[in-house]
Formats: sequence, C-alpha cells, structure tokens
Amino acid sequence: MEPIDIGIAVSGVLFVFVVLGMRVAFAAALAGFLGLIWIFWAKKGYDPEDFSWAFNVAMKTAGQVPHSKVSTESLSLIPTFILIGYLAYYAGLTKALFEAAKRWVGWLPGGMAVSTIFATAGFAAVSGASVATAAVFARIAIPEMLKVGYDKRFAAGVVAAGGTLASLIPPSAILVIYAIIVEQNVGMLLLAGFIPGAFSALIYGGLIVLLALSIKNFGPPVRGYTWGERFKSLPPAMPIFFVVFIIIFFIYNPFGDQAFGTPTEGGALGAAVVLIYALARGMKWKQLSTALMETAKLSAMIFAIIWGVLIYVRFLGFAQLPAAFAEYISGLEQSPMITLLFILLAYAILGMFMDAIGMLLLTLPVVYPAIMALNGGEFVSAADSAFGMSGPMCAIWFGILVVKMAEFCLITPPIGLNCFVVAGVRDDISVQDVFRGVIPFFVADAVTIGLLVAFPQIVLWLPSQV
Repeated sequence: MEPIDIGIAVSGVLFVFVVLGMRVAFAAALAGFLGLIWIFWAKKGYDPEDFSWAFNVAMKTAGQVPHSKVSTESLSLIPTFILIGYLAYYAGLTKALFEAAKRWVGWLPGGMAVSTIFATAGFAAVSGASVATAAVFARIAIPEMLKVGYDKRFAAGVVAAGGTLASLIPPSAILVIYAIIVEQNVGMLLLAGFIPGAFSALIYGGLIVLLALSIKNFGPPVRGYTWGERFKSLPPAMPIFFVVFIIIFFIYNPFGDQAFGTPTEGGALGAAVVLIYALARGMKWKQLSTALMETAKLSAMIFAIIWGVLIYVRFLGFAQLPAAFAEYISGLEQSPMITLLFILLAYAILGMFMDAIGMLLLTLPVVYPAIMALNGGEFVSAADSAFGMSGPMCAIWFGILVVKMAEFCLITPPIGLNCFVVAGVRDDISVQDVFRGVIPFFVADAVTIGLLVAFPQIVLWLPSQV
C-alpha cells in the first residue's frame, strides 16, 4: 500500500474515533501513532520481525514531536492571554464594561443587546477564550436583558454569539495556534484580527438594531442616562483599554520602525497590569487561586490537543498527504475563489461535529498548503497570485477567514460549545433555547465572511502598515 493510501485510511480511522465521541487530543494522537507504525512497517515490507523496530521508531517520533513544537516561545502567549481574561473578570472589569456600554449605546433600538455585543467585544480584547467570555456574560447580561423584556432565547443567543468575538479579537488563543501550525508571524496575525473583530461586532450590532426596528416590542432602548453618568462609567473600564494599548504597542509601534517587544512580553505585561488592578480592587486569595487554576485547566486542555494533533501531523508528513492534496486543489479547472468558498463551506459543515481548536489543528496541515498552492506559492508576488496578494498576506487573510469560521462553529448545532456553556450557566434556559436564539447571527456571520472574502483589505490593511 502506498503512503498516501495509508494516510487516507488512517484519516478515516481518526474520523471514526471523533464520531464515536473520543476526545480530539486522544483520537489524533492514537491515529497518528498507529499511522506511524503502519508507515514504518510498510517500508520494511511488513516483515513480522521488523514490527518491533517500526513500533520503537514510531514511539520515538511520537515522543519527540510534542516537545519540539510546544516548547516554542510563541505558545507561551496562550496561558498569559487566558489569565488576563480571568483576572479581568475577578477584578470586576466585565461589569464595568457592560455598564459603560449600556450607558453609551443603550439608547439604540435593541440597546441592551447591542450593549452586550460591544461589552463582549471589549472583554474579548483582554480574553483569549470564547468560552470564558460567554460564561461571564451569561451571568451579567442575560438577567439585565430579561429584566427589560427580552425573549430569553434571543438574550441567550446574543451572549453566545458575542462570546465568539474572543476568537478573532486579540489576544486570541486560536490565532496563536494557527500561527504556530502554519509557521507564520504571531504578531502580524494578532494585528490582523483587530479590524475584522471590530467589524464583526458592528455587523452583530447592526443586525440587532434592524430586528428591533422591524419587530414590535423586540428590545426596548435604555434611556435616562445623563452625559455626566456616561463619562463617569468610563474610568472603571479604562484598565481594559490600557491592556489593549500595551498589546498593540508590543506588536506594532506607530511611532517608530521597531516594536517595543514581543507579543509574549506584551501578554505578560498585560497580565501583570490586570493583576495589580485586581489586587488594588481587593481581590481575595480564593479568587486569585481560582483564576490561576482555571487558566491552568484551559491551557492544559489546549496544549493536550496540540500535542495529540502534532503527532497526527507528523504522520501526515510521512504519508505525503498534504502535498498530494495541494497538488489536486491547484490542478482544479475552476476559479480559485470558488475553490476557496467550497473549503470554507466544508469548515462550516465540519464545525457542526468538532470543536473549533481541534477542527483547525486537524485540517490546517492539509488545507493550508493547498490554499498557498492555489494562490501561487509561499513566495509569490501580489501581481502573480490568484487572490491578488503575496504569499505572506494570503496566509494572514486565510487565517482570519478560518478563525471566523471557527467562531461560526462555536454556535452551530449540535456541538456549538458556546451554546452549551450559556445553557450550563443559566438553569432557566435550555440548550435548544440558545440554539434558537443564535439563528439570526448565522446570517450576520455569513454577511461578515462574504465581505472579508470580497474585500481582503478589511483584514490586510493594518498588517500592511507594519
């Protein structure tokens, strides 16, 4: 059997493992390990005496890969970004953000829901975890929306959809993972996420306003705040803007040619700033230990998925499957844009059955080389490329697109993780209620993805300034 045939067969086994409910980390590691044994044993002609040799080589390869890849400096961003989010919550910054958003934009039709979207976007700027964002605002925003007369299903849908913004707005753990897998600049990708993330929030907010204008008693505006009360709400939320300022300046210095430091240093300094603020606000030891423990749990989960998938990725390299798929995609006699749209559609379907991080880790080693080949290669110029952009810019653009698709998958049934989190926090709201509530946001996400594909400069303008 040829290596490519082995690669396809083992990939099929991995899919069966996932469908049967095995965790992605363990499914990928087991499939990758079995695939490595098969590949090495096949090279020896399936001689029974060489099976132990193939097993030992596969064991050594599987043992070396996770450490060599995960011990990179870039991945240290993940725990610091997650820690910022948990510390911000215990410091009361989430409530401060929501209150400020309510006073400043609550007067709009559907104002409480719009305030929730903008508050989640603000919190996303200091939290790298969508699940944490959804859980926090399920406790804060849903009671406020129910109090003024919102339907509980739509209120839950607003929080679940708003939580997805943390996947795109830096600091984003998924963007860091994408950068590591495809070996691109982490800072450039984080920078590229700002405008599309804000753009997504505006699309969500615009959708809510249109619904409120079209449907009677849909969502009453919140009025009665004076300008003095509005300005008074800003200082408690300022630490979040300060952290965003720090992270941006450690990625991109608009006042000079050289950044102040690395994104890792920016994340660590941001976490230190929020910690100092939280301690000044009277954070208790129990809250600090809880924040540290939750950060450790979520980081361990993400790193476990990375470890497992990297073993599978190494097997794919031996099976030559990524190169074969890239050759097949680039040889299709149709518009590259049509091929890209079909790939994004495949992500939408796959996301119904897999979590976002696992989905990207499993597919990118195969799909990314195909996209780059479709564009003309890693080092193609903008003039000679299929999508009108250079190789590095294509990598950034595609990264934002797939992360936006990962956002979409966080609210799609039956796996939509954010929907389960919101339902888990609220005893009076079922998962079915949340899934019904997020339906309008499918339209908003489709519009956003269409605009990001049609107008790549929404993604690329900020990175192009560096």
